[in-house]
Amino acid sequence: MSAPVMQGTDLQRFYSVSRGLFKPDAVVRALNGASFELHAGRTLAVVGESGCGKSTLARLATMIEEPTGGALAIDGRPARVGDRSLRSLVQIVFQNPYGSLNPRQKVGTLLEEPLKINSGDDAPTRRRKVEDMMTRVGLRPEHYGRYPHMFSGGQRQRIAIARALMLKPKVLVLDEPVSALDLSIQAQVLNLLMDLQKEMGLAYLFISHGLSVVRHIADEVMVMYLGRPVETGVARTVFAAPQHPYTAALLSATPVADPARARQRIRLQGELPSPLKPPSGCHFHPRCWRATDVCRAEAPALTGAPDHRFACHHPLGTDAAA
Repeated sequence: MSAPVMQGTDLQRFYSVSRGLFKPDAVVRALNGASFELHAGRTLAVVGESGCGKSTLARLATMIEEPTGGALAIDGRPARVGDRSLRSLVQIVFQNPYGSLNPRQKVGTLLEEPLKINSGDDAPTRRRKVEDMMTRVGLRPEHYGRYPHMFSGGQRQRIAIARALMLKPKVLVLDEPVSALDLSIQAQVLNLLMDLQKEMGLAYLFISHGLSVVRHIADEVMVMYLGRPVETGVARTVFAAPQHPYTAALLSATPVADPARARQRIRLQGELPSPLKPPSGCHFHPRCWRATDVCRAEAPALTGAPDHRFACHHPLGTDAAA
């Protein structure tokens, strides 16, 4: 396999939170030790509940924020916030297409803006590139002069994808890109993303909480809980035989289009703990039905084969296959 276009090593991101005038600041460990590799033409999906660190990882990957610890490399070079030489290599598509598009600008202006800032193209060249990209994402030439409010949600997300691709990036960070769309439109946008990936050799960092979507598009998956990866590996392997109880619980809640298939729903007890005061040992132990004293005292490390690693003192084994 070729060298990764993006590599994160033990990435950490901590935030200080004020607790009052005479109290020391608390520390939120939003991301605490995430490592991954992203290769051209491949999709790494990052999944988990809200507050698990998915969006924090996306902000680090797009160089919006600096990591507190660890290292991020893009195309073999150390990534730093403000590094203009790497900016065009990584682009992001946000969850809400309407909120990410300026309602006062026409589509043509929105798509030309990255070229104006980052290239020396003249106006006719910019327009030609924009119209070519609009065709690629399924938009028509007459859409060039329309405003975002004149489009459906799926069309607006196509515009957002086109804008992210104008600088021909190597990595696209997709932050819940279809969760705001109807199911039929979700499938269309996912199929478009897969076609563009084949055509342009793109690497995707796909942030999602919907495992049905992840199953459709991901090559590798990283399951996160309270800032830490708890299971990583090849997607089909993780889905076929999850080893961490949290992964098994997420998979059991995923709808399956087969009424004859029996499924046992795993219902987690309690709420996600506060990131201001995470539990000792394995952070998942207060909600885990397999927890023992060692889980409460010692945080497990990621172990296993290179294509399937998990952080659990009592892995499930193949009996919990989803």
